[in-house]
Amino acid sequence: MNNPSRRRFLAVTCATAAAVSAGPTFAKVGNTRTLRMRNLHTGERLNTAFWSGGGFDSSGLKKFNRLLRDHRANEETRIDPKLFELVYKLKEKLGYDGEIEIISGYRSPKTNAMLRSRSSGVAKRSYHTRGMAMDLRMPGIPLSKVRQAALELKLGGVGYYPKSNFVHVDTGPVRRW
Repeated sequence: MNNPSRRRFLAVTCATAAAVSAGPTFAKVGNTRTLRMRNLHTGERLNTAFWSGGGFDSSGLKKFNRLLRDHRANEETRIDPKLFELVYKLKEKLGYDGEIEIISGYRSPKTNAMLRSRSSGVAKRSYHTRGMAMDLRMPGIPLSKVRQAALELKLGGVGYYPKSNFVHVDTGPVRRW
C-alpha cells in the first residue's frame, strides 16, 4: 500500500468514479437559464440569462430589475431571484419558448396605493412592492393552463385574473385566489 504508483492509481480511479457518477450534476451546474420578456407598458424587451455558471447572473438580474421597474414612478428594486426561477420552471413545465408578456413587476408603495384606490383586487401589502411578484401571460398558452401549471409547481402564490388576461405569481407562501 505504500507504493506511490498504487496510491496514484487508486486516487485516479476514485476520482474518475466520482466524476462519472456525478455527471448529470455537473451538467446542471454549468447550464444557463434564459428568459425572454416584454414589458407591455414600456414596450421594452429582454432576452438574457438570469442564471449561468452555476449561480445567479448579477448582470442579467440587473437588466431584469430594470425591465420590471415601476414604470409609473421609474423606480427599480431588487427583484427576488427566486421569482425568475419560478417563471423559468413555469415556462419549462408548459414547454413554452416564446416571449413572456409582463403586465406588472415591481410597484412602488405609492403606485400600489394609487392602484388600490382604483381596484379592490390590489392587496395593501402586495408582494409587488417587495419585488417578489409578477403578473404575466404567455401568448399562445391558455391562461387556465398557465394558472394550473403555476399551482402544480407549489412555489408561491398564484392569482387568476381571466377578465384582465393575466396570472399573478409570487414567491410568498403557497396559496391561490
